[in-house]
Amino acid sequence: MGEQQQVKFPQEVVEEYASLGVDLPALFSAGHLGTRMGVQITEASADRVVGTMPVEGNTQPYGLLHGGASAVLAETLGSVGSMLHGGVSKIAVGVDLNCTHHRGVRSGLVTGVATPVHRGRSTATYEIVISDEEGRRVCSARLTCLLRDAGPGDASRTPA
Repeated sequence: MGEQQQVKFPQEVVEEYASLGVDLPALFSAGHLGTRMGVQITEASADRVVGTMPVEGNTQPYGLLHGGASAVLAETLGSVGSMLHGGVSKIAVGVDLNCTHHRGVRSGLVTGVATPVHRGRSTATYEIVISDEEGRRVCSARLTCLLRDAGPGDASRTPA
């Protein structure tokens, strides 16, 4: 479903990770599921994460965008924002996701925009609005992530 585009991270975030020996653009990924579903992250900061996903290949039997696909896009975007808020010493783990589906979509690309509702020391909550190509709201979602300290088992996430 296409190659992963380069994500636009704020330069200060890239530099923060680089100072610890982590190549943030190389580390970042929508994950295997996100890649399989064609999720493309186009903008990423703790204040706003934007991504797209094709409807084609992500539909339910009636030919509409699958609600679970919208949930994957929402959780991916909210998790990236939470990770960036938590910084290099934290791991963002989703603990609550809810999605309200407003309209069906049969084709094209949907775009999700995640913005913070709450950014604390131990949790982060993001609202994610998913819209169709005409700008009509398809889904409203909210994700809360636990921000836990990075541990030894998280070596691929943090510098050695």
